[in-house]
Amino acid sequence: MRTLLSKKDIVFVSFMLFSMFFGAGNLIFPPFLGQSSGDQAWLSLIGFILSAVGLPILGVVAIAKAGSFQGLAGRVHGLFAIIFPFLIYVSIGPGLAIPRAGSLAFEMGMAPFLPEAWAQSRISLLMYTLLFFAVVWWLSLSPSKLVDRFGKLLTPTLLALIGIIYVKSWFTPLGSPTDPAGSYAAHPVIQGFLDGYLTMDALAALVFGIVVANTLKSKGVVEKKSLSSNMVLAGLGAGMLLTVIYVILGILGSSQISADMAENGAQILTILMSKLFGESGALLLGVVFTVACLCVSIGLVTSCSQYFHQLFGKPSYAGWVTILSILSMGVANLGLTEILSVSVPILGLIYPMAIVLILLALAERVIPPHSFVYVTAVGVVALFGIVDLVNTVFFAHQWDKWLIELPFYKEGAGWVMPALLGGCAGMLFDFKARAGSK
Repeated sequence: MRTLLSKKDIVFVSFMLFSMFFGAGNLIFPPFLGQSSGDQAWLSLIGFILSAVGLPILGVVAIAKAGSFQGLAGRVHGLFAIIFPFLIYVSIGPGLAIPRAGSLAFEMGMAPFLPEAWAQSRISLLMYTLLFFAVVWWLSLSPSKLVDRFGKLLTPTLLALIGIIYVKSWFTPLGSPTDPAGSYAAHPVIQGFLDGYLTMDALAALVFGIVVANTLKSKGVVEKKSLSSNMVLAGLGAGMLLTVIYVILGILGSSQISADMAENGAQILTILMSKLFGESGALLLGVVFTVACLCVSIGLVTSCSQYFHQLFGKPSYAGWVTILSILSMGVANLGLTEILSVSVPILGLIYPMAIVLILLALAERVIPPHSFVYVTAVGVVALFGIVDLVNTVFFAHQWDKWLIELPFYKEGAGWVMPALLGGCAGMLFDFKARAGSK
């Protein structure tokens, strides 16, 4: 039995976790933040890293401290420990993240090289996703080999490609930083933090915890305290890699690479690659997107398959890999717009609850696992999320005139005040319970 992995093994496990986090969305957000914040990019990146890196790594630490995602959710209620993880695994798995990765890989890695009629064809998307998810299925069948595949092949490939882009930018002047726009001029750190919060990688941290734990167990680390310490080290290593990549992409995006402002991060990267590498830039960008999407898809299929196999018992792990790969391919062919229109409101409901759970787990010395705070804080946030979901989906934002009075609601974080009020209520219940027991 091992208590601590070697430095080499920690590096490879960190690479594995980094590659599972780093998908196409993580490529797109930092350049757009850089363009929007301009010469305030460093300040915006500080806020972005605090949430886009800090929250996911805290999620890994929270799972390490609680022992499992189900154990953490069980602090709210036994039924919650069944329903909430199930919703997260469905939403971040075959319901959104995996199909989105497949469709984005097609749009950025294949469509630019096809005739326009073929690029718009449903048949082309079907054929590409069939091949893409066949590779995902094959690489997901042996989760014990993920460290070798990610740590020794896919992650170094991705890092090398981004490194090539950054080094080339030293020799190709891209222009001076742009002027900051909107909230990035007035509150660059706060706006950067809110942008990082929207990456929703904290959900992925809860999902990936089972994969990291099983990987460590396969290497002989089985004692709970040792598992926890090694998971924390792997999380910190992955966080350092994410930070470096975000800074590179954010600084590149802040340069004046085009006379006009791009509408999204994908456009910024396309313009940037064309300026740095000419016609071959689109090919290199396509490879970067494909590798990133492949890494995330494999990580999510593996995580979800292990979870559903543990939850239902049957079919086997390999059976769940097959089922999820086929489902994800089918949903990917619905188109990205349709996927987002259904799934994003649901993610908006469950993501704040995940953040509250993570923060409460980290405050275990002050707020014990049996505290009423878990019930009241998570319960009030869930109630707010349901109200906001109904307002968005069924009432076309008619309730915004009241909800907008909540702090941070316009920025997508209206749940913060309800969480604080729920936490205070839970502390009062704790105090009353302790007083009554004396």
